[in-house]
Amino acid sequence: MSKFSFRGGDERPAARRTPETRPAPAMARPRARGETGGPDEFAAPPPSTPAHDLPGSRSGPARHELKVCGLTAVRARFAKDPDSIQRLFFDYATGRQVGVISKGLAQKKKIYRCVEPAELEKVAGTVHHGGIVAVVTPPALRSATPEDAAKWARRGEALLVLDRIGNAHNLGAIARTAAFFGVPRIVIPDDPAAARPNDAAFRVAEGGLDHVEVWTVPALVPFAAALKASGFEVVGAATRGGRPEAGAKRGPDAKPVALILGNEEHGLAPELTAACSRLVTIPGGGAVESLNVSVAAAVLLWELVAKAAPRGAARPVEG
Repeated sequence: MSKFSFRGGDERPAARRTPETRPAPAMARPRARGETGGPDEFAAPPPSTPAHDLPGSRSGPARHELKVCGLTAVRARFAKDPDSIQRLFFDYATGRQVGVISKGLAQKKKIYRCVEPAELEKVAGTVHHGGIVAVVTPPALRSATPEDAAKWARRGEALLVLDRIGNAHNLGAIARTAAFFGVPRIVIPDDPAAARPNDAAFRVAEGGLDHVEVWTVPALVPFAAALKASGFEVVGAATRGGRPEAGAKRGPDAKPVALILGNEEHGLAPELTAACSRLVTIPGGGAVESLNVSVAAAVLLWELVAKAAPRGAARPVEG
C-alpha cells in the first residue's frame, strides 16, 4: 500500500511594493450607444492613473485589509458581503464585466479604477491577479466550542479539520473543494504553524472561502474528543497504516463525518491520530509516492461525504 503525504506549492515573489497617495477619484464611463454587452457589463475608462498613486492601493498586506483577486472570487465576495469591498481595481478587459459591482461601489461612494496591467500587479502583490483586485475587510474567524460541535452534528453537517496545514495555497484549494462538495465549514487550530485565510488562500479558493466558514479552536485533540462525544465519526487521513476503505456509512443512522487532514510534511500529530474514530490511507499505484493535501481532501470528501449524500443535498451554512 502506498503512503501519501501532503506538500504545498510555490509562488512567484510579489511585485515591489509602492507607496500610496490620494488623488481625487474618477468614475468609469457608462457604455456608449451601440456597444454590446450584457447587463453586468460596462465600458471601463482607458487605463490612465497609476495604481500606486490611487487612494488605498498599497500592495503590502495590512492587518485590516485583504486582497481578493480573480473575477470569480470578487463576484463571490460581492454577492456575500458587498459592504466589505472597500476599493476595486481592474484592467480594461475585466472592467467590462463588473458593471454591477462598480455601480454598487459608486452608490456607496467607494473607489473603483481601471489601471494598467503592470500597476494592477503592484496592487495585487502578485502576477496571479486574474485582471481584478478587490481590497476588502477580512472576515472574522469565529472560535468553535463543544456546543457548536453538537449543533453541527444534530444538523448532520460534514466538517473538515486541518491539523497545521501550513501552505495558504493548500488552504485555498481545500476550501474550494469543500465548497464544491457542500461542506459548510473548516476548523483550524489557533497555531502559528496553521495557514490563515489570507490573500493567497482567497485567490486559490476561487470564491470557495465565501461559501465555507473558517473556525478556530485552541487545540485540536480536545476538540476531536468533543466531536466524537457530539456524534461525529472522526476520520483521520493517515500517511500510512490506515485502511483503504474510506467510504462512509449510509442511511438514517449514519453519523456525520469530521475529516481531519494533517500537516504537509509531518501528517497528523500522534496524539490527534489517537483521538480519531478511524484512519484511512489512500492507496496508490506506487509510481508516485505522495498526493498533495488538497488532492487528498478531494478524494476523501468524495468517498466520505459526497457519495453518501443524496444528489443536490448540500446544506446552506447556518453558523
